[in-house]
Amino acid sequence: MSIENPSKERLKEILKNAKTIAVVGLSANPERTSHQIAKRMQEEGYKIIPVNPTLDEVLGEKAYSTLAEIEESIDIINVFRRPEYLMDVAKDAVQTDCKMFWAQQGIINKEAYDFLKEHDFEVVMDLCIKVVHAVLLK
Repeated sequence: MSIENPSKERLKEILKNAKTIAVVGLSANPERTSHQIAKRMQEEGYKIIPVNPTLDEVLGEKAYSTLAEIEESIDIINVFRRPEYLMDVAKDAVQTDCKMFWAQQGIINKEAYDFLKEHDFEVVMDLCIKVVHAVLLK
């Protein structure tokens, strides 16, 4: 399985310039990793847009059922879904104006990676956005 993440320099640039992160699979449960990481990124100054069809609001922000429903500009799509759902998220992602797709640590799907690259996305897989932010921007 051959995926290639952007360089550390590019990841730093992406995180430095981003303002809005749509978090697919964000949980309202504070014990869940998605909630903890999104909350931390919110504390770091990013606007978080929750994407979860079972919720109305998370972290004080309106939740959306799909990425395609979001009307404002998205800088990073951060995904907390199992690998088998990544292709569906990728298909939703290409309906947005965003070109940065970030699948969290442990999440890899080569088919979704190839699909996103074909649609001119920068793609990160199997890396935690919070850890990368802490290492590169602190």
